[in-house]
Amino acid sequence: MVALTAETLDSLAADVARPGYDRSAVRTSIVHFGVGGFHRAHEAVFVDRLLAAGETDWGICGVGIMPFDLAMRDALRAQDGLYTLVTAAPDGSEQARVIGSIVEYLYAPDDPEAVLAKLADPATRIVSLTITEGGYGVDDATGTFAPTDAGTLADLADSSTPQSVLGYLVTALARRRAGGIPPFTVMSCDNIQGNGTVARTAVLGFAAQQDPELAAWIEAAVRFPNSMVDRITPATTDETRAAVSARFGVDDQWPVRSESFEQWVLEDDFSLGRPPFEQVGVQLVADVMPYELMKLRLLNASHQAMSYLGILSGATTVHEVCADPLFAGFLRDYMHDEAIPTLQPVPGIDLGEYVESLLARFGSEAVGDTLARQVVDGSDRLPKFLLPVVRARLADGGRIDHAALVLAAWGVFLEGRTEQGEPTPLSDRRLADLQAAVAADTLLDYRPVFGDLGANGALRAAFDEARASLRSRGARGAIAALA
Repeated sequence: MVALTAETLDSLAADVARPGYDRSAVRTSIVHFGVGGFHRAHEAVFVDRLLAAGETDWGICGVGIMPFDLAMRDALRAQDGLYTLVTAAPDGSEQARVIGSIVEYLYAPDDPEAVLAKLADPATRIVSLTITEGGYGVDDATGTFAPTDAGTLADLADSSTPQSVLGYLVTALARRRAGGIPPFTVMSCDNIQGNGTVARTAVLGFAAQQDPELAAWIEAAVRFPNSMVDRITPATTDETRAAVSARFGVDDQWPVRSESFEQWVLEDDFSLGRPPFEQVGVQLVADVMPYELMKLRLLNASHQAMSYLGILSGATTVHEVCADPLFAGFLRDYMHDEAIPTLQPVPGIDLGEYVESLLARFGSEAVGDTLARQVVDGSDRLPKFLLPVVRARLADGGRIDHAALVLAAWGVFLEGRTEQGEPTPLSDRRLADLQAAVAADTLLDYRPVFGDLGANGALRAAFDEARASLRSRGARGAIAALA
């Protein structure tokens, strides 16, 4: 077993691919906030390919802000920024590659000025983000900037030493404007409909409260491309580390395991140039909206659709649910009967084939994804993935019974017990409020999630019917009743 560092790369097993480029020659021009599993299985991999192709001006400087980022700082520091990506194909075959594109990492609380200097450096041309659906401070119901997290609120009062991503972005853009330096592009890679538009709303909203002239400059000069990102990436566990060690002989403090499938559709809209992403598998388009609606309303909403019902029935993994014909049929019917009618035409995509490819990916035991991972912060995810489908179907008089059953299952899930009496994996920043709403039978009235949608009579009737079915039949019985 070989401890992963720059010095030990040549000692790795022959079946572990590794950077073939000189990492000491790589210069950073991309700064990324939120170096987690998904970033390291997605954007960092595409950039690794760019570097291997000789585009050595596009290295990544990772930035962590949250207390849990300390562990990533320490892992990357110990391994010279290197980590192992293991991809699993549906047939169970695996490939391992050491990724070398993160050549610098800054933990912001260690030295806030170092992060600001990096962002203000003319060499920084793109700032990318994976800060989760709830990290932008944009209200789901109204679409306006309405932050509630302590760091952003503190920075709005005084951003001289930022605590939040928005504080760092706006402070750095102010420095660039003052110094006559062209602005970087803000490139969101989060699973949010219109992620670039959401990032723009957040940055402009923050800037407007501090300096309206700065906000006007940002609005005119900074680009916020929308993107659609897709690669199922379970959280790294001790079992992941042990498996990488046993199978590939690599002692890696924080490897990443993902499915072999990957997709990145990105609007070609940049403030200060971009790398030749199209040469390494990124699809550059003028409008990403049709692709992201497809992904969010089919893949991401299906994650929510399977997870609450699956957990209530006693399941724990994605593949065991999706290998069950009852659940697979439920997901297929949701996608065809409720989600697809809300989509725009997607150039180059056969939606029926896409649905079947999703079911095959979900059913892959090799990936080992968990239902618990998919229900973290459901109050952020449901309004972005499932509720837009409900809203659109209510507007055109279409079916919502599958979506209503998912929402009813979420409510039962929030009560804290599966049908077998086991605790449900509750993890939501709004958990106390949500459980109070469930106890009072006012979940649909909880405006941070439902906005005005909860007052819709057709939704309330469908929700009540679905909940009654769950109570009397259980999750599997309620699904069978729909079928």
